[in-house]
Amino acid sequence: MKVICYGVRETDQEFFHELNKKYKYQLILKPELLTHENITTAKGCDAVILRANCIADQKNLDQLKSYGVKYLLTRTVGFNHIDIAYAKSLGFLMARVPSYSPNAVSELAVALAVGLLRNTFYVANNSANRNFKIDNFIFAKEIRNSTIGVIGTGRIGFEFAKAFKGMGAKILGYDIYPNKNNETILQYTDLDTLLKTSDLISLHTPYMPGENDKMVNQKFLNKMKDGSFLINAARGELIDHEALYQALISNKLKGAALDTITQESEIFFKDFKNTKLPIPIFEKLNALSPRVIISPHIGSYTDEATKNMIEISYKNLDDFIKNLDCPNKL
Repeated sequence: MKVICYGVRETDQEFFHELNKKYKYQLILKPELLTHENITTAKGCDAVILRANCIADQKNLDQLKSYGVKYLLTRTVGFNHIDIAYAKSLGFLMARVPSYSPNAVSELAVALAVGLLRNTFYVANNSANRNFKIDNFIFAKEIRNSTIGVIGTGRIGFEFAKAFKGMGAKILGYDIYPNKNNETILQYTDLDTLLKTSDLISLHTPYMPGENDKMVNQKFLNKMKDGSFLINAARGELIDHEALYQALISNKLKGAALDTITQESEIFFKDFKNTKLPIPIFEKLNALSPRVIISPHIGSYTDEATKNMIEISYKNLDDFIKNLDCPNKL
């Protein structure tokens, strides 16, 4: 079984090889994401394993089909980088990774949140510029005196809530499917109450195209507490970034941290040191640093999450080979 894997970072390679000892696939590991330009690298392969921001549109799917590829796997929870309906019409067997270490994303969200709440990004930026003055912006509310809002209280959101509960904060949760077992850590409330009372809000809800696109819009932001913070380590499509920018420059919000944005492949994993970002709204948001922190989708960039994503992808392929079916099929 010849398997090509795209978007394989140097730090991933050890896991790909070690976990393959059980399956003995013939691996081809590519550091680049799948694009229209490098699609020919899949020639002669039986299976393709993708990462987020790989391009699996009609054009590439037609090419993969012509090469004889049978299995199309993504080692991600989300699968909006694949034209699922068209891939099914071509007969691809497809699967995803339904979940991985919830600590990976929640830990990053906590780190970003604490950095904003205690203004450490701002202080680090000042010190890098040899400025060691203390100004009014640095003054902070202690976390134990703060209210933290969590939108989406699944495994990741719950781990985030647990961390802030451990620091003494009051935790409010909102979810269209509340889990009573979470109530030892957080208090469920309606969305409006969460927005107007939270000092910081973290998004952990899945993106559902056509249902919650730009959920964080001007109306949403206007309801947020003055001087509060927003964290997004879920999906970029959840936010109207123009509306977020206006909320920041008007000082409605004090800061925001974004580990996911829309059109990520045009910006993330590239170096724009001496040039502007190709998408104007993200150039404007990035210019607000350190009030705004944009990280390149690194929530899952940990040892445990990487292991989970590769291991489950290998098992998905093995299930298809043996049973022509898979519990995680798309």
